[in-house]
Amino acid sequence: MHADGYAGFEDLYRSGAIREVACMAHVRRRFVDVHRSQASPIAEEAIQRIAQLYAVEKEARGSPPERRLELRQAKAIPVFDDLEVWLAQQLTRISGKSPLAAAIRYALTRMARMRPHLANGALELDNNVAERGMRAIALGRMNYLSVGSEAGGKAAAIACTLIETAKLNGVDPHAWLADTLARIPDYKINKVDELLPWHWSR
Repeated sequence: MHADGYAGFEDLYRSGAIREVACMAHVRRRFVDVHRSQASPIAEEAIQRIAQLYAVEKEARGSPPERRLELRQAKAIPVFDDLEVWLAQQLTRISGKSPLAAAIRYALTRMARMRPHLANGALELDNNVAERGMRAIALGRMNYLSVGSEAGGKAAAIACTLIETAKLNGVDPHAWLADTLARIPDYKINKVDELLPWHWSR
């Protein structure tokens, strides 16, 4: 599961049935915040080093998982390893109570959890795709106070999931919903899954 460092997720990982893949964008964001507020050269270098990892991802984007894995193993692993060593070194040279130290400690605690993407071409360096999909929900959260009930909230969650699934499958959500809502009353209940977005796109 791609996720940020929210402590509430730890229960999900405890059994080992779900493995975390940490998010580099959340690590980077902390250094960006420090650099904006303090113009820290160490934070700036951290951002530049992370940018090298994103350059590999840009080169790998759109390639099959096997090719992405080859590129990461050839180009990203050395950068990733150097970043981890460099961060640990910087931590010994600065005040442990500074915002920069907090950013470095956060990064170091996430490094092992970001490593799975280096060994699996189907994984990502960050979870920005999921976060972009959730942005509309976050922006509209005040509106969702009016769903009326727990059942209404569940229905809204299902609707949002289907809409985002349609988008991920290259399907126009409005066209799919209009077609599906028109067909569903007369559709056989045991074949209703045929109306899901990934079937509709074919």
